[in-house]
Amino acid sequence: MPDYGHSLEFGTFITPGNSPAQAPVQLAQLVEQLGYDLVTFQDHPYQPTFHDTWTLLSWVAASTTTIHVAANVHNLPLRGQPAVFARAAASLDLLSGGRFDMGLGAGGFWDAIEAIGGRRLTPGQGVDALSEAIDIMRGVWDSSERSPLRVDGEFYSIKGAKRGPAPAHDIPIWIGALKPRMLRLVGTKGDGWLPSLAYLKPGELEAGHAAIDAAAVDAGRDPREVRRLLNVGDLPASQLVDLALENGTGTFILASDDPSTLQRFAEEVIPEVRERVAEERASRGTVQGRVRGEVALAKRREGIEYDALPASLADSAIEPGDSGYSRSRNNYVRGGAPGIILRPADTAQVVDAVAFAREHPDVPLGIRSGGHGFSGRSTNDGGIVIDLGRMNAIEVLDESSRRVRIGPGARWGEVAVALAPLGWALTSGDYGGVGVGGIGTAGGIGFLAREHGLTIDHLRAAEIVVADGTVLRLSESENADLFWAIRGAGGNVGIVTSLEFEVDEVGDVGWVQLAFDASDTAGFLEKWGASVEAAPRDLTAFLMIGRSSPGQPTIAQMYAVVDSDDPDTILERLQPFAEIAPLVQQSVQLVPYAQVMNNAQGTDHHGQGEPVGRSGLLDTFTPENSRSIARLLDSGEAFVLSVRSVGGAVADVAPEATAYAHRAANFSVVALGSNRARLDAQWDTLVHQHMEGLYLSFETDPRPERLMDAFPPATLARLREVKARFDPENLFRDNFSVHKAPSLTP
Repeated sequence: MPDYGHSLEFGTFITPGNSPAQAPVQLAQLVEQLGYDLVTFQDHPYQPTFHDTWTLLSWVAASTTTIHVAANVHNLPLRGQPAVFARAAASLDLLSGGRFDMGLGAGGFWDAIEAIGGRRLTPGQGVDALSEAIDIMRGVWDSSERSPLRVDGEFYSIKGAKRGPAPAHDIPIWIGALKPRMLRLVGTKGDGWLPSLAYLKPGELEAGHAAIDAAAVDAGRDPREVRRLLNVGDLPASQLVDLALENGTGTFILASDDPSTLQRFAEEVIPEVRERVAEERASRGTVQGRVRGEVALAKRREGIEYDALPASLADSAIEPGDSGYSRSRNNYVRGGAPGIILRPADTAQVVDAVAFAREHPDVPLGIRSGGHGFSGRSTNDGGIVIDLGRMNAIEVLDESSRRVRIGPGARWGEVAVALAPLGWALTSGDYGGVGVGGIGTAGGIGFLAREHGLTIDHLRAAEIVVADGTVLRLSESENADLFWAIRGAGGNVGIVTSLEFEVDEVGDVGWVQLAFDASDTAGFLEKWGASVEAAPRDLTAFLMIGRSSPGQPTIAQMYAVVDSDDPDTILERLQPFAEIAPLVQQSVQLVPYAQVMNNAQGTDHHGQGEPVGRSGLLDTFTPENSRSIARLLDSGEAFVLSVRSVGGAVADVAPEATAYAHRAANFSVVALGSNRARLDAQWDTLVHQHMEGLYLSFETDPRPERLMDAFPPATLARLREVKARFDPENLFRDNFSVHKAPSLTP
């Protein structure tokens, strides 16, 4: 039999006994400490001396941090409706951070199943019911499919169920099987085969592999798509090596409840098996890594050398034919169709990803941290996306100086929660789902900006991978020109792999939400802007004005943070705003800053189409520019206007200190529309002449003139000099490139 080249994994098969109650949980914690990949439990709900396996899996997942959990295998006839079961599985996977794997069986033990209330099926019916259940479960998990799930099966009927939630990772379905029809089902629909060696007669392991392989080929699959798992006893390393190399086993699951056996196996047997298998595979030239079938391969895009992908990235990469593609292809506002999504887990893998991108100079390249960026440049059509979401660590370096190190893939809501127990915060936009890497290198206009400046103003050091793959540390004293450039134009010069910030002491804050009748839009903008400018720096306010409906007043929604835990101070700051226009709704709360940022919904993005937005920086709201902005809204080409207050501490930093140079502005103005040409025409005619720069993170206009708006001449010249030294071939070209012959396609 072949070696399928699967990466070796090791798990344990623990008895779910309920006396003493915590014994299986404690064993699971032990095997995690010993470095096992997986812990499994049999599922026999009719056995009164066992814990319910689903409850136990949930408890074990909550009591561990890294190890995967699975049943070995779930008794499908007693697990209810597959759609409900699928949702339970997705929830456990989400709650555990992607650590649930699905083991399924068709039943068996029919007397016991019937005795506890289950439906007795014939063996053939059991296989058919399992097949239907697999389709239903995968249908539920496919949240990218917008149509309701409908199945008119012999055993299960789904009459329009809503899909989702999507699990945190692609949950594999491993099938416990021995008989021919079950083996064919494994080859046709399964992600893994999970038998027990003790129950196999001589030759049955080989015959089972052959049956699965034949069924996979008939279904248009590569047999290597099916992982081969095996429950084993305490076997010597030599036998496991033979099972891996000659019988294709990729996952060995040790059936034992003895702590000393589990420890000895982990410390002596597993390392030897890994070493010997790796040596033999190297000598044989065994093809290893993730395998895709014919259907998936047919969806690959032209211009990308998929087979040249570095080994370090192969297992985690997502292609158009992969089941996880629909959850990763888009960003928050833009629908994308990239040819491949690379997901490095550390700096070394980012170096590999950059090398791969360097070999593909003719395809688009997007860099993604959180995937929220309104400009849409973190996805593309047919190109490469380097997704930094797995690089999301948050680490306190020094409490005395409030120094923290954050991975670019962390999201600001997570950062706020991590800093809150220390009484710290870092200004970071207005949405907790935004990634650190984007704001941390572009600017960062957040709810603490007027008091504490931009996010980049707190950056003290960073690590970056530049276009030739070199890893550099940046600070005021190390590669100072690059450090200057990444604070405002980081997407142009490399991929930042970690950021070190000095954060602020921030306790509870006033969280303010006020809604005004802004039917006199121009007058309202002028008065609101004046109130913001006159307010002490501890108040930072944002404004949203939507297009009004016929016969209805124009509503302006103000969101603000007052950095004070004194109710009287908060109300004092708000009093001037209460006098500028009639209030139609109000909410003022004293909350932790982390609660303000706790507004992100889920982790996957399902943007559609192309974002359309124009951006500008404004010193003050005058009667003239307020009327022009109001006319833009009246035109109907902007369905919402967003204003963020800047000024204050932002202006304390010298314009030449960072690549974000427009420090004098008090407001960032953004108009969002649905038609680029029409919005551009209105913005260019009515608004552009009033602006004194722009913030590129909210800009979608690809015309080269936007670079001149974003960077003053001296700043742009310096950026181009840095770009020429560190990215002369313009690798990072799809993010408003400052290259002298810029390619600005978003």
